[in-house]
Amino acid sequence: MASYDRLRAGGSPRPLETGDTWWYAAVAGEAAGSFSTRVRTRTRRACLGSVLLLTVVYAGLVLTATGRRWGDAALTGRRADTAAATVLREHPSLAGLTTLSLVLGCVLLLAVGLLRKRYALTGAVAGAVVTSLALTGLLQRYAPRPRLLDAGGALLQSGFPSAQTTLALGTAFGLALVVPYRFRGLTVLAGTVWAGAVGAYTVAAGDHRPGDLIAAALVVLAVFCGLLAVLARKGKVRPAPRGPLPRALLAAVPLAALAAAGLAAGLWLLGGTLALPATAPYDPAELRLAHRCGQALAAGVTAAAGLILLALLRRVDVDGAPTPYRLGGPFVEASGVPHDDVPVGPFTEDRDHEIS
Repeated sequence: MASYDRLRAGGSPRPLETGDTWWYAAVAGEAAGSFSTRVRTRTRRACLGSVLLLTVVYAGLVLTATGRRWGDAALTGRRADTAAATVLREHPSLAGLTTLSLVLGCVLLLAVGLLRKRYALTGAVAGAVVTSLALTGLLQRYAPRPRLLDAGGALLQSGFPSAQTTLALGTAFGLALVVPYRFRGLTVLAGTVWAGAVGAYTVAAGDHRPGDLIAAALVVLAVFCGLLAVLARKGKVRPAPRGPLPRALLAAVPLAALAAAGLAAGLWLLGGTLALPATAPYDPAELRLAHRCGQALAAGVTAAAGLILLALLRRVDVDGAPTPYRLGGPFVEASGVPHDDVPVGPFTEDRDHEIS
């Protein structure tokens, strides 16, 4: 209730204060066509869509025999892919560099947020990264799947989704929220490419299947879309100023090209890899084809996740509080000024008015 509203019978006992405009801000934020409502609607839909796609990927690549056979072929095919095997053999320090980059990415995320004094936003982003990792761990441990045994008869631990890709992409998306708005596009581009490189290494090293990377990208996208929906629901978003078009295209065009190329190449190669025989032996050429197909699909989905986040955050600023809603004009001036006996408001001294 604003300061110039007459108290209704049984109304709020909240004390009136001169210049109070909280009621108008709340109504403007909850209006059907308000900016916050539009942001909340599209991010909530993107969250639900990511969860639906994750369910489809899980059903297709984990619960079906064809999907598991394709994932195993892509994992085994890393040895038949001479290019990947040569890189790993000649650069054994890549494992340590991958771990170091993940640690430095987390430190950079916290440092940027704290140096810019965005404490609440940094805490929310860190919570989103931790939530993504927690969901990844729960899916790895408790998601139903067939029992897979190694050559010695031991039960194989599931890697669906990939924890490394979850941490890398979550850190990249978190940095996109805490950096200044004008640097968001380049941050999403660089972070998505880095997360894709981390995922590609885990597949080439035999730690994860391509489906694990795809699932990790969808988990992170769903969690961060949910976070954006919550921020919009609390009124923490506002329209961002229009930036120069070349800056926006500088980030969107490479991501769109990488996503389109990866998905197109992966789907084109997928037709030749689904016809693998049910039992060994496999042709090394088919295994190499499955490995490259999985790498292309994983890179395409990771780039598409970054592009979707960039599109959802188009002209959306989460860097500060929304602009306060205040009334002005002749009605306010005619009704008094602060510290007068007559409260400031759009009505005259006759207080027999209500806002309904």
